[in-house]
Amino acid sequence: MQDITSSTSVVSRTEGKVVQSITREQSQSIYRAGEEAVVRVLLEMDKYIHDMWSTIQDLEQQVQDLTVRLNASERQVRQLEEKAAKDSHNSSKPPSSDGLNKPKPKSLRQPSERTTGGQPGHSGHTLRMAEKIDHTVKHSVSHCVNCGRSLVQQAPDNIERRQVFDLPEPKLEVTEHQSEVKTCVCGCLNRAAFPIEVTAPVQYGLRVKSLAVYLKEYQLLPFDRLSEIMRDLFACKTFSEGTLANFSATCSRRLKPVDEFIHDLVTNAEVAGFDETGMRAIGSLHWLHTVSTRWLTWYFAHKRRGSEAMDSANILPNFRGRAVHDFWNPYLKYDCDHAFCNAHLLRELIFLWEEQNQQWAKTMIDHLLAIKTAVTAARNARLAALPSEDIAQFHARYLEVIETGYTQNPVTKLPAGPNRRGRRKQSKACNLLDRFRDHSDGILAFMHDFSVPFDNNLSERDLRMMKLRQKISGTFRSFDALIDFCRIRGYISTVRKNGLNTLDALHRVFLNNPFIPVVNTS
Repeated sequence: MQDITSSTSVVSRTEGKVVQSITREQSQSIYRAGEEAVVRVLLEMDKYIHDMWSTIQDLEQQVQDLTVRLNASERQVRQLEEKAAKDSHNSSKPPSSDGLNKPKPKSLRQPSERTTGGQPGHSGHTLRMAEKIDHTVKHSVSHCVNCGRSLVQQAPDNIERRQVFDLPEPKLEVTEHQSEVKTCVCGCLNRAAFPIEVTAPVQYGLRVKSLAVYLKEYQLLPFDRLSEIMRDLFACKTFSEGTLANFSATCSRRLKPVDEFIHDLVTNAEVAGFDETGMRAIGSLHWLHTVSTRWLTWYFAHKRRGSEAMDSANILPNFRGRAVHDFWNPYLKYDCDHAFCNAHLLRELIFLWEEQNQQWAKTMIDHLLAIKTAVTAARNARLAALPSEDIAQFHARYLEVIETGYTQNPVTKLPAGPNRRGRRKQSKACNLLDRFRDHSDGILAFMHDFSVPFDNNLSERDLRMMKLRQKISGTFRSFDALIDFCRIRGYISTVRKNGLNTLDALHRVFLNNPFIPVVNTS
C-alpha cells in the first residue's frame, strides 16, 4: 500500500515543475494492488495530460501573439529605417528638408569623354570695346621722358584706347511739369493737360516705380531692405512699406488683362506642366498652383490644393492638350492626355534600388535614361520622331523589366472572406510596378512625342522662386498681396522665357504698354 501511495503521488506531482518516470517495480505494485488502484492512477494521469495539453495550447497562443507583435515591430522598425533613409535624391522630399546631413549629389548622367569647361567652337562671352561711347578722357604727352623736350605742339603718332564700363552716380532727377492756365476773352478758363501718368502735385516717376517692383517682386527683397536700398542709392527718404505695396498693387492691376490672356493661352496649349506648392498667407496655409510651357507661366493662389482649386483656376476642366505632372491623383480626374514626371519615378526607383536591393529598379533606371538619351540625340539630329523599330524595342524592353520586377516581388493573394474590403495592401515595389504597368502611355509619352518633356522640371523651376520668396519674407499679410505677387511673377517669368529684359518689361507696364506674348501653344 505504501508503494501504491508513493506511485500515485509521483503521478500527481507531474502537475508541478518536475516530471518523474514510474519504475517497473512501482507499476507492478499498482497492478498487484487491484483494479481500484489502477483506475485511480489512470484518472490522475489523464487529468495531468489534460492539464498539460491546456498549458501547451496556452503557450502556443502566447508564442503566436509574440510572433505577431515581433513581426509588427520589425515592420515598424523597417518603415522607420526607410523613412529615415529618404531624402531629396530618392524621394519627392524637397532639398530643404535634408538639413545638415545633405547627401552627396549622385548624378544619373553617364560620364562624358568631353573635358569640363567651354568646348571647341564655343564663342564665349567677355567684355569687349564698345563702338558707342558716352565720355572721352584724353591723356596728353607734354614732354619727352628722355631729354625733357616739350611735345605739346607735336601731333600724336598714334592713339591707344582703353575703355572703362561703370555706372553713373545714381540720383533722382526731378522733372517739373508746368501747365499753363489761360482765360479766354469769352471768360472760359483753359488749362493745359498734364501727362496721363502725372496725377499728383508730387510723386515718384515710372522708372522709380518699375525699379521698386523689380527689386521687390523679382529680386525678392523684403520691404525693409528695399527701403534701405532706395534711400542709399537715390536718397528716397519717403519710401515706406505702404508706398512699395501701392506700387505692386498698381502694377498688378494693370497686368490683369495680360494675366487673363496668358490664362487663355496655357488653356489651349498642346503641352503644359502642372504643379503646386504650399504658400502661407494671413498666417495660414494656402496653395500656389502653376501652369508652365516653354514660353508662358501662369500662377494661381487658392485655399485648397486639390480638385476644388483646379476647378476654380478653370484650366484643367477645359484643357485638351497633354498635362505633365507628378502622378498626383487629382490631376488624373481630368479628361486630357497625361504625361508623368520621370524625375519623380527615378527617385522612387533609386530608393528601391539602394534601400531594398531591388535589382529591377536599377535596370529600369538605366532603361529610362537610355530612352532619354536616344530622344535627345534624335532631336539634336532634327528628327521628328524615333524610328518605329527603336520604339518597339524600347517598349518591349520596358515590359520585360516590369515582368522581372513582378518575379522579384510576387503578389500575395488575400484569403477569401466576407469582411475583406478596400484595396489590397502592397509593398512600395509592387505599387510602383503597377504604376509602370498601368500607365506606360503617360510614362513613355516623351518617347512618342518630342514636344513632351522627360520630366516636369520646368514647372518645378517656376515654383522654386516662389518658395524662396516665402523663406525670405515669410507669410503674406493679405490674400490680395499674394494675388498681386502671383500676377507679377507670372508676367516676369513669361517675359524672361521670351528673352526680354525684365526691368524694361516692368517699365512698359507703367507706361500702359505691357509685353503681350505671341500666340504660341507649345
